[in-house]
Amino acid sequence: METQALAPKLGRKRDHTRDPEILEAALDVLAETGYDRMTVDMVAARAKAGKATVYRRWASKAELVVDAVACMKKVDVESTALPDTGTLRGDLVAMMKPHTIVDAEKKLRVMAGLVSMLAENPDLAEAVNAAIVEPRASINRMFLRRAVERGEIPADCDIEHLALVAPSMAAYRVLVLRKPVDREFLLRIIDDILLPAVGIRRTAADRV
Repeated sequence: METQALAPKLGRKRDHTRDPEILEAALDVLAETGYDRMTVDMVAARAKAGKATVYRRWASKAELVVDAVACMKKVDVESTALPDTGTLRGDLVAMMKPHTIVDAEKKLRVMAGLVSMLAENPDLAEAVNAAIVEPRASINRMFLRRAVERGEIPADCDIEHLALVAPSMAAYRVLVLRKPVDREFLLRIIDDILLPAVGIRRTAADRV
């Protein structure tokens, strides 16, 4: 008796086209409510997606949040694409564009919403560092190395620690003090902390 092989039944292909909208909605809700108060229902409503659609893609709120943080816009640029004004201060100030300040503050609000989870979830802590802290620190490292190469600052400057000064202070301001990160605050970090730390004295022309 001839037997006929049965073709495997194919399930409906999972649609990922809504993923970016759902992940962006998750970040918005997270920044507004914090992780503990955030629910999948809130995210689905913000993204105008069905709750089942979200759960088919992410089995839990934690998985959704890890993916959302990991997919945040990253500043991943080559040194040749960065501003080159001829001075360390000029380069740092040139990066302070309104949209970059707004984007950075949103990322810090997301971080603030995750404080209760960071110690418990190593994957989340790694995603936060990669998406929020490291991008800005990597740009600062490039600026500092460039300043060393042109002889503007000493070669023995602690670039690794100095690169984290501004991101760390900005995070403290948002997470602990609950204050905004604006241009004036960033200029004070540059002029009153970072530049003196590398031996650069501010001039009257720098007061912009």
